[in-house]
Parts: sequence; structure tokens; C-alpha cells
Amino acid sequence: MVVNTGNVEGAAGGAWAVAERYREFSWREARGRSEAHEELSARIGQDQEFCELLSGSLPAGEKQQPALLLAAVRHLDGPHADLGPRGAAAYTRWREWTVRHWDEVRAVVMRRTPRDDEPARCATLLPLLAGLPQPLALLEAGSSAGLGLHPDRYRYRYAHTPYADEAEEAPGRADGADPRAEIEAGAPGSPAVFGCRTDWAAHELAGPLPRIVWRAGIAPDPLDPVAEPDDLRWLQACVWPGDGERAARLSAAVEAVRAAPRPRIVRGDPLDELPALAAEAPPEATLVIFHSAALGGLPPARREEFARLVRSLLDARPGGGHWISHEPHSVLPWLTTPAHRSPHASPQAPLTLALDERPVALTGPYGQSLHRLPGGAAHAPGS
Repeated sequence: MVVNTGNVEGAAGGAWAVAERYREFSWREARGRSEAHEELSARIGQDQEFCELLSGSLPAGEKQQPALLLAAVRHLDGPHADLGPRGAAAYTRWREWTVRHWDEVRAVVMRRTPRDDEPARCATLLPLLAGLPQPLALLEAGSSAGLGLHPDRYRYRYAHTPYADEAEEAPGRADGADPRAEIEAGAPGSPAVFGCRTDWAAHELAGPLPRIVWRAGIAPDPLDPVAEPDDLRWLQACVWPGDGERAARLSAAVEAVRAAPRPRIVRGDPLDELPALAAEAPPEATLVIFHSAALGGLPPARREEFARLVRSLLDARPGGGHWISHEPHSVLPWLTTPAHRSPHASPQAPLTLALDERPVALTGPYGQSLHRLPGGAAHAPGS
């Protein structure tokens, strides 16, 4: 077991900071989203001895993220992996197992990063992509497992609901979609079927699929869940306990793309790798640089630098191109979001979907809803 036995006072201060981080995670991130993670992280935040182990064994910063440790224990089939340890006795078993297997847990933490991959977000991207000049060259910044590069290989069921409040009240399937007003789109026969509530018109949703001739992405730590079962297992471990639907969507998306040619995924920082990779896009295709819930980990100055880089690359490309951003509004705050009715009740903030820095819609964090903002349109100006 790797433990820092140096400065005792420093270790105690580090343990206090770790404990505070877990309490904050419990209150601000897990509350209302996962009762299991809310309880587990709160108990860790009150466990001084265990927090000393974490602060002494793991480097400060991203490796001390609560979500990373919790996923690592699930990845290794720790106790209560499916629903999380509930109650004091269950926490004791979880804690004892984690301490006993600490070298294995730490090894996973040190080589992995938390993942929030959600292929169902493609349901919100599809109408924008279909409305751009075809064919397309897709380049995803922060692509991770690359599942977001295959919007044309999934199937979609859009529940057309002119007002979101009616969608919430209408009886329907478990994903909230109203079967009385359903619009089918996407790849017929795909094993991955994603439901999405929306007020967009039928012709914007059920038209021809985008014709994608080139796919590429950039990620600091790329995964290949098709070829590497352990990568898929890690993605599943990052799904929070009790959310079996998300785990099922991941597995279905992997099956949907299993026979498809692999996209080119470059390991590295998006700002460093973007110019060279964008230059590889075929000149006859419309280059679309996009990212979905991928920039939140960058400091504000780096986000602004990223925005300047994307603008310059598209301006310099013969025929131009388009930028689709899909992030919480706080990530790109210079994008002015018009006043709107909240599209859905969710413990997580919606994402702002923008085309060329023009907000067009608010979406559910996992692609479960797509609601137009005033002035938003599915088609790019001049397309």
C-alpha cells in the first residue's frame, strides 16, 4: 500500500481538504442525481482515517476526484457495486474491501480518468448536422471513446411535444417520451435507440441522415470500447449506481458501431492537436468541429483560447466550416442565451447547443430533450 508518511501536519491538512471535497461532491453533484453516491461520498467526507489514506496515497488534483475513486471501486467489483453501499454496515464493508484492495484501486485511479460518455447526445446533434451542406467531416474535441462520432448509426425516437411542461405530464415510456406523437429517425434496425423529447418540427428531425465521409477526434486518454472490453467496462463503471438505462445505452451504442470503420482518435490536448487533425479533413467535405460536455475541465483562459483556435481554423479553410458546441452555459458564457422556459426538471443544468456561437437550443444533459431557443433554427445560415 502506497501511503505518504512524511509531514504529519501536512497530511492532516490534506485529509481535511479531501474530506471537504467529498462533502461538496455529495451536496452539490450527487444530491438529487444519485442517492447511493450522495450517501457514500458524505460518509467518506466524515471518515478522517480513510481521507488520510486518500490524501497520502493519491496526488492532489484530478486523481483525488470523488467520482474517480467511486468508479474505480465499481470497476473492480467492490461490494455494492450495482446500487452503492447504503447504511453504516454496508459502508463498513465497502471501506474494508477498498482498504484491503487499495493497491489495485490506486492502480486503476492512476491510469484512468472519469468519463461522462453519452452517445444519446447524438439525438440533439442530428438535426443540426443534417441541415449543414453535405457531405460532412466530423472532428470531435474531447471524443473519449468516439461514440459521438456515429450519429448516423443510431436510431432515434423523438417525442414531439410543443411545450415541455406537457411532456413532463404526459403518460409515456420510461424515458419520458410520449408515444402518441413519436417521430422515428436515424438508422433503421440499429440496436441503439435513443428517446428525446422535443418541440422541433417533424421535417427537421426525420429528414435524410447526414452523409459523413470522415470522422476523427482528440482525447487526452482515448478509449476503444469496441476492441477493448476493459475500456467498455470502465465506461460502465463511470455510470452512477442505479442508472441502468445509461449503461444499457452505452452497450447498445458499442454494438451499433462494432462493424463500422474506426474513426481516427488522436491522443493529446485538443488545442495542441486540433490544427494538424483539421488539416486532414477531405477538402470536398464540410468540416464540423464539435464538442459535447467536454470543455468544463479547462480553465476559462484555455476555453477562450480554444474558441479563438476554432474560429481561425474555420476562417482559414477554403469553403469555411461550422462549429457546434454543446456545453453547460457557464463553460462558454460569452454565448448569449435568450430568456427561456426551463425545458425540463433535472438535477443537472441543461446544455446549450450552439451553431457557430449562436445558441439554438437547450438540451437535457444526456440527450433526453431538445428545446428550441427563441430565434434558434436547425439549418445554418446560407446552407
